[in-house]
Amino acid sequence: MSEFTNVTIVKKANVYFGGNVSSRTITFADGSSKTLGFMLPGEYTFNTGAPEIMEIIAGDLEVLLPGTEQWQTIKDGEAFDVPGNSAFTMKVKAPSDYCCSFIK
Repeated sequence: MSEFTNVTIVKKANVYFGGNVSSRTITFADGSSKTLGFMLPGEYTFNTGAPEIMEIIAGDLEVLLPGTEQWQTIKDGEAFDVPGNSAFTMKVKAPSDYCCSFIK
């Protein structure tokens, strides 16, 4: 899906890691939410509350998921699942555009 319709967008950006990662929250009519964001190159560790699906729209990165010891390469059009109440680390190699879906 390349676009979303009938959504509410929070104007204030979510800014992390000194501005190297930013996103905007969108909410759908059914109450579900996603964030659309952008990451500059660097290494970042995120904590999760709810489970997430992280879709990389454009970019190049490696991810170390909870309970694993091997980094996975993720590129344009690929996604990965992150369990709730955990942490994961990304090594962003090129500016990366992403969509994060929160699973309830």
